[in-house]
Amino acid sequence: MFLRSFLSCSTICSTFSRTMASRNGPTVSGTDGNDFLHRQKVATQYQLSSVNKSRLKTCIFVHIVLFLVMLFKLLPDILDRVDIFVMEVEELEIPKPLKWEYWWCVSLPVAFVGLSSIRKNNVQSLQIYLGGITANGLIPVLYALYYYFGDVYKYIDTRSTKGIQTWMGYPYAILWYAFLVVALQVHGASIFFSSKLVSAWRLKKTT
Repeated sequence: MFLRSFLSCSTICSTFSRTMASRNGPTVSGTDGNDFLHRQKVATQYQLSSVNKSRLKTCIFVHIVLFLVMLFKLLPDILDRVDIFVMEVEELEIPKPLKWEYWWCVSLPVAFVGLSSIRKNNVQSLQIYLGGITANGLIPVLYALYYYFGDVYKYIDTRSTKGIQTWMGYPYAILWYAFLVVALQVHGASIFFSSKLVSAWRLKKTT
């Protein structure tokens, strides 16, 4: 009788001890739960990586749409270079392109490097994308913003197209600025999110 009571008491004490030990939730085998903050930090990095990957994909998608707009702008010049004459295109009287327009088009292959790096979580590829989008996306856009600034300022100041290049009655520089401002935001956001991803992926490799 005494032995049975002793064993029962021991069982209750053991159950109570296990309950108190796990009151803050189960712990991973081999740990005492004190690495919770470290594991939470790692989990946060995974979450941030997922969010920034989604945002970067959106930026790259908009970049591709902008490229299609640029391709339409360059179409008459491309057709002239290959000796193809299309009356409907010629009638649009689209102004001849400047060098920066073709320079900016080099950013399209760079965009696909970015998409590939997102799929593979590849830090090196993403760093190539960062350099490429800065050199072939951001810099040409900044140059064009500077190039057309004089005409934009003149039109805003005078509200007149006198002495300003126009296309279909619209100030050519203003039309370009509509494109360039969007491109500037897209490339700036792409660089920001890419930098965040590089930091997050490097942290994963060290944990």
